[in-house]
Amino acid sequence: MECPLVEKVRPTVLPASSQLEKETESINETYGQRSSAGGGQIYCSEVTFTMSSDEEFSLVTDPDPSEKTLEGVKALISKHKKQYEALLEDQKDLTSSRDERRDLTTQFKERTKKLTVDLEKDESFYKDEIENQKATLDSLKEEENNLMEEIKKIQAEIKEEDDQNVELKEQADVFCSMPEKKFVFKGLTKNAEDRQEFDMKSHITYPMDGGTALITFEEEDVASSIMMMKRHKVELGVECRIIVQAHPVHLMLPSLVEIDSEVCPRRILLSNLPKMNTEILLNKLEIHFSKTKNGGGEVDVCDYLPDSGTVVIVFIKENVAKHLVETEFHEVKLNQTKHKVRVTPFLNGKITNLQTKMSMCPRTVLLTGIPDIMEQETLQDLLEIHFQKNSNGGGEIEAILYNPLAQDEDEELS
Repeated sequence: MECPLVEKVRPTVLPASSQLEKETESINETYGQRSSAGGGQIYCSEVTFTMSSDEEFSLVTDPDPSEKTLEGVKALISKHKKQYEALLEDQKDLTSSRDERRDLTTQFKERTKKLTVDLEKDESFYKDEIENQKATLDSLKEEENNLMEEIKKIQAEIKEEDDQNVELKEQADVFCSMPEKKFVFKGLTKNAEDRQEFDMKSHITYPMDGGTALITFEEEDVASSIMMMKRHKVELGVECRIIVQAHPVHLMLPSLVEIDSEVCPRRILLSNLPKMNTEILLNKLEIHFSKTKNGGGEVDVCDYLPDSGTVVIVFIKENVAKHLVETEFHEVKLNQTKHKVRVTPFLNGKITNLQTKMSMCPRTVLLTGIPDIMEQETLQDLLEIHFQKNSNGGGEIEAILYNPLAQDEDEELS
């Protein structure tokens, strides 16, 4: 490799002398040292000198006059040496900068790797968080739908309650305007602590088959004893007896009754009526309330209720009754005089809930297997005599009813 600092010397023939040889050795040593100090970076080729006896000694490497002398060569070598040292310093700085850049690159790679891992973790976390939020949102939407359904249901119930309140208010208004009934209390008054309890006797219709009898005893123990013996031999006379069987009596009684009432749009109830002929009274009332000038309309039915002494008028068209009840008292011409008749709404009742239960009568016994062998009254008396005797397990009888085989019909027992 050619040396970049020293150009190849042009061959020149120089005279031989000892002084020239010394200089040549000095130059060779210098170039040898320079080549060794290059550190493997700069190399110099050998300097060739050609001697000629015809010409004087000269070193020619460049047309520049400064390089034609040994001092110029030395100066040039010194200059290039400085440049070489500067290059070495630059190389050192570049190497240091390269190492720093490599360290920074390594740090950035590690940081990038760490940030990438953190970013993947964050992405996974946010993805899970988004899924959780979506699930929460779906749950909230479902809950909202459920709440809306519940709100609608509650609103429907409120509307139903409001309608029921309006209906109850109408009924309350009707109850306030019910016909007046006069009562006369003839009992004794006492303190509340001395009150007496009373029982209500119900009137029950019980279906009886033919050849049966119902006996009601005064004491429950007697009826229980008769039912425990079950078979009874009843003496009817000389060498005549019958065998009857005793059974408990079960009745279906109501345990809960709910009645829904409403104002009838075609009926009115008239009260505060004078005592007079019923037919004439009905005619007078029908004529009066059939006239439109009296606020009435065409009458369909006009009935008298003897238990309460009131009259019910049914109109053909609706809303006539509603218009009439707005005025409580109406003056009607009866018995050649005008009489104030009270007009109130008429309530229709409907059973909406009826619950029943089977109940055993504790004092009543059903006798079956009674043949039709004699008169009804005679056989009934013989049965009563038999079951009144204590020796037959009987006792005091409150009521007895015998239904022969020929009379298969419903009888009433109080």
